[in-house]
Amino acid sequence: MSLETTRPAWGTRMGFIFAAAGSAVGLGNIWKFPYITGENGGGLFVLIYLGCVVLVGLPIMISEVMIGNRSQQSPVGAFQFFRRGGSPWGIVGWFGVLAGFVLLSYYSIVAGWSLNYVYLALSNSFHGLGAGAISGIFDELYLSGARNILWHTLFMCIVVVIVVGGVRKGIEKTCNLLMPLLFLIVFGIMIYSIFLPNHGFLKALDFIFYPHVEKLTHRGVLEALGHSFFTLSLGMGAMITYGSYLSERKEILHSSFFISILDTVVALMACMMIYPVVFAFGYDAEAGPGLVFKTLPLVFSQLPGGYLLSVLFFLLLAFAALSSAISLQEVVTSTVIDRLNWNRRKATLITASVIFIFGVPSALAGSGGLFSGWADIFGMNFFDSMDFLASNWMLPLSGLFVAIFVGWAISDSQRRDAFGAELHAKWKYDAFNMLVRYVTPAMVFLVFMHKIGFLKLIGLV
Repeated sequence: MSLETTRPAWGTRMGFIFAAAGSAVGLGNIWKFPYITGENGGGLFVLIYLGCVVLVGLPIMISEVMIGNRSQQSPVGAFQFFRRGGSPWGIVGWFGVLAGFVLLSYYSIVAGWSLNYVYLALSNSFHGLGAGAISGIFDELYLSGARNILWHTLFMCIVVVIVVGGVRKGIEKTCNLLMPLLFLIVFGIMIYSIFLPNHGFLKALDFIFYPHVEKLTHRGVLEALGHSFFTLSLGMGAMITYGSYLSERKEILHSSFFISILDTVVALMACMMIYPVVFAFGYDAEAGPGLVFKTLPLVFSQLPGGYLLSVLFFLLLAFAALSSAISLQEVVTSTVIDRLNWNRRKATLITASVIFIFGVPSALAGSGGLFSGWADIFGMNFFDSMDFLASNWMLPLSGLFVAIFVGWAISDSQRRDAFGAELHAKWKYDAFNMLVRYVTPAMVFLVFMHKIGFLKLIGLV
């Protein structure tokens, strides 16, 4: 079997942008951002979030893309490239790969729920059901280990088929199809929502963009800060890996900026397509995580054209999940190819199989079974434990180490060279340098302290 002896590369700049945007635009945009916006009162939360994207998300994205691009290696090799001679910084690369591994193992379960809801929408299963029955559909799915494993299996198989196809013919080709479709669906549903009754769209605009100061707490500010980091698919090696397939340094800054804009626009558009529907029928904007799987199917069942709307929405959710999952699998696949010299097919099939097996306890978390005693020991089920581990510890620490590495561990000449400072106006590098050395690591450290509960422990939130 032939080995990959040369580094694969994106076919076009837009191919990289669509793939990286696909990695960033996931369930966090379509599912999480709308419900945490609702929980934190809308307007002012959104404004703070946008500011945090600029101060935290964008500098780390640029950092990850540029060290991947300059080294032309996956995360482990990328860190070692800048600090040779047995430097421990390679451990940070492994940490990011492990974060992607853990994240995909349970992310696939949530993605499987979106596939299940596509099937339910296509079969018109929500029609004529009340709130209790529709809520019961999700509860039944969560508790069914067999169904979760079925959808987990199907979703991982789809991911494998795409990643085995390679960077250009698999990932780039798929994302070039998925991302325009995703934007088209979001835009179409948003336009539909303009014409909903009871001024639903106007109420949504007020909720999303008017700064309701009284509704935001200190915890909400930290939530906005944290989500600005997580939404861009940072800390899991994805942008390092995708950056390593990028051939031109001059594309790093502008592409990173454009990807951040696309990700933010999708998150805001998701709110503008969901909340008009919610407000038009007088439902609770603070429904939390159940907003997508419990509230929206109920509302869709009452709307003219609700059948088509529900099908399109859950296809959107599935597309977003798939584009992110592809990048997580590619991080692990690329690392194994680089470190063990396996070919792509072998690396993908074996690592995906291990990820799938590791995800089985998460699939069975609701049903108990073999893992029913996990919650008694750790205080939460296996699924929630993996989410807590990845979201609260692994991703913030990985992002923090990336900022420290780029800001402090490498020399200014290395940083300038990787950034391509000579290709841009002086102020752009100076602004990046200041953010990545001082502002970004301090804010990510704050996110980490919040996520592990330290700020609550000392009474700051």
